[in-house]
Amino acid sequence: LNDTVRKSEWVGRENHIYLHYTDWIKFCNYLQCLDFQKLLKGEKFVFLFEEEIDQYPIDFQARFGIDYSQYPVKPLGVREVNRLIWHTQLSAHNGGDFFNEIFHHHPNLLIFESVMFDTIQKRVKEIRDRLRRKDLEEGIAQKLAHIKNPTDKDLLVALFLGRTGFQRGLDKTARIVPALFFQPHFGNINFSINVYGKAGLCTLHSEQYDRIRTSPLFLGFKYIKTFVPMRRPTTSYAASIRFAYDRFLHSNKEEEDHYGHLGDPLSSVLLNRTYWMDPRDRLFKDSVLVRFEDGKLNPKATFTALAEFLDIPYTSSMTYCSSNSGLNPESLPGNDIGFSTAAVYRTYDDYAGEADRAFLEYFMRDAYEAYGYDFHYYKGEPVDEEWVQTKSHEMHRLDELSAYSHEESIYHMQMDMHNKSEEEAREIARKDRDRYMEMIMKDRIQIGKTLLKDLPFTNTQMELRHLIPLLKLDPELLDQPLYH
Repeated sequence: LNDTVRKSEWVGRENHIYLHYTDWIKFCNYLQCLDFQKLLKGEKFVFLFEEEIDQYPIDFQARFGIDYSQYPVKPLGVREVNRLIWHTQLSAHNGGDFFNEIFHHHPNLLIFESVMFDTIQKRVKEIRDRLRRKDLEEGIAQKLAHIKNPTDKDLLVALFLGRTGFQRGLDKTARIVPALFFQPHFGNINFSINVYGKAGLCTLHSEQYDRIRTSPLFLGFKYIKTFVPMRRPTTSYAASIRFAYDRFLHSNKEEEDHYGHLGDPLSSVLLNRTYWMDPRDRLFKDSVLVRFEDGKLNPKATFTALAEFLDIPYTSSMTYCSSNSGLNPESLPGNDIGFSTAAVYRTYDDYAGEADRAFLEYFMRDAYEAYGYDFHYYKGEPVDEEWVQTKSHEMHRLDELSAYSHEESIYHMQMDMHNKSEEEAREIARKDRDRYMEMIMKDRIQIGKTLLKDLPFTNTQMELRHLIPLLKLDPELLDQPLYH
């Protein structure tokens, strides 16, 4: 509270924090072990004891001759902003854009639509370079004018405060310092599982997550709240295939990933276990997982609970979807808009089959059980290595799309970069496709065999990871039964 409630002089009105104690003697006893000195330096707190509660709220002008209304509202300072809300990218197509659109116009948030992590890092570096050359744009320069040695966190906050696009709905007269709402993302989050020792402990590693975990952009914030959107894993998996394959089909030579291909999305999803948090990880110390389906089907219950967790008010701005382009934006061509529930029930059968989705459900049954998803494809049969082998070879649609995209990518690469004839390029592409698909099959089976052992996930200190808690909804606020 001391860090987030602005001084009365800064907001032009009485803005103290009142603490009421019902027992004076007990309060005096507490003073033997509690030290209030740090809290009192800002002169923001008012202590009321026993019947003094009747004095709340105090008229400071009548009692002390202090008229706060004479003070103009002071613009937010960079170092006032100490709270970060990290909207994580658990995996692709979990409904991240939907959550951004809910929070976009919030009066107590500095917010930008989702941005690539590389882009924001480059932007912060550019601000530092331009600050050194003294040719920084005026809005950002003003925010940094009185900071002698700005940190990367300072530069990020200055970017958000210095650009009107990042504060569309911001209440600049608010009593509370806004939090910075941040969703940096990657093209994909790739994980590996490493098994150690006779006990068979598993550690998870992601180069992308390591970049976030060690980034001064995150570590510079004093308070971090984290929420993790999750969508039914088989649905987000199939939707990510659709997106990647459509992007491959419509790529051109001007695009950086012209020679990209579908890859192995099944393995990517299977290995992404970020819903198992490291107990030592500061970024997940105060975290919650929220289901995409709940946000769509029970928005009031979901966003009331999520706002309470994030320590921000539930406002009217959270009852509609918006972005810089306006109300109910279409995040990608063909995507559902606003509170449409179509995406909850869409299964994308053209991009995923029964075998790969049963594979996902069985090996992600920890998430299904913890977060309230019923199985749709796994029928409860015994699972052993033979089952892993059989299912791995029955993923016909996935393998068809992976093989075709890989072959075409290699074919065009040989034609464009190595000046091969069409016949030579096609022969090379086919051989590389066969090699690549053999590798995918081998990796898929190996991952299945590893997960079949039900080994515990740990951090690098061999401490057990814990499931991120699920956001609990108030039953009284539900519009529809909980999705399963």
